[in-house]
Amino acid sequence: MDLDVRILRYFVAVAEELSFSRAAKRLHLSQPPLSYAIKQLEERLQAKLFLRSSRHVALTPAGRALYKEAQFLLRRHTDVCNLVSRIDAGLQGQIKIGFVGSMLYRNLPTVLKQCKEKYPEVEHILLELNSAEQIELVERGGIDIGFIHANPVPDTVSREDLIDEPFSICLPASHRLADETRLDLAELADEDFIFFSRSFSPIYYETLFAMCLDAGFLPGVKYEARHWLSVASLVAQDMGVSIVPQCLARSGLSNLRFLPFEHKQRSVASLIWSNTLGSRTKDNHLELIRQAYR
Repeated sequence: MDLDVRILRYFVAVAEELSFSRAAKRLHLSQPPLSYAIKQLEERLQAKLFLRSSRHVALTPAGRALYKEAQFLLRRHTDVCNLVSRIDAGLQGQIKIGFVGSMLYRNLPTVLKQCKEKYPEVEHILLELNSAEQIELVERGGIDIGFIHANPVPDTVSREDLIDEPFSICLPASHRLADETRLDLAELADEDFIFFSRSFSPIYYETLFAMCLDAGFLPGVKYEARHWLSVASLVAQDMGVSIVPQCLARSGLSNLRFLPFEHKQRSVASLIWSNTLGSRTKDNHLELIRQAYR
């Protein structure tokens, strides 16, 4: 049997005041509607809830049992209403955020910490994924927000560029040119190159390749890696040289040198989200992220 929340509140007021007149005053009602509501409740439950006399009101055993349960039900009702309201306001719930590894050196850990501090009751789920995987998951609702390398996105996905930075030449510390302050890329024409994986990010692969062509040589790409940190690690192991986003200089890897060189291309990191799947939680985080990178 369904119990109306309003009727339960009426019952609790009478049970606590043990007076219909005081309960009516507390509820801002006149007494007749309150008495009628309690009578209806007793009829629905087929149980007498109060012993009444001209001077005295007392709970019956059934009334005492209902009072205990009514308090629980009203608390749960309030809790559920608060929960739904907080989720609707984006203050509670869950958000899934994808990111490419290079974002770890582009202030992402600090930004995510700010998100957790601002929305402590939101569960933050972080997934390291390549750009293509993130675009696909954002489009079908698998993640809410993505941090990707510059890539084209479908019409159902919104993209906003956050970071625009130059590339650096990455050399092992033992390299003959490691002590230079600046290099011409053409000086590395005969070196073995390590590139970001063509299958994982064709755009980045083509960007690096184009920089070498602009410098007047066809690069000898001997190794490909799926993550920028793996590219830098291979360079640190003296497996070759590379061209990496400037932020990799903050990776903390030893045995590496990062040198500037003349070029026009930029390494761009973008924020993506679905423009068809709305969420207040997502909107709140998008705004916080924009402010942090602005």
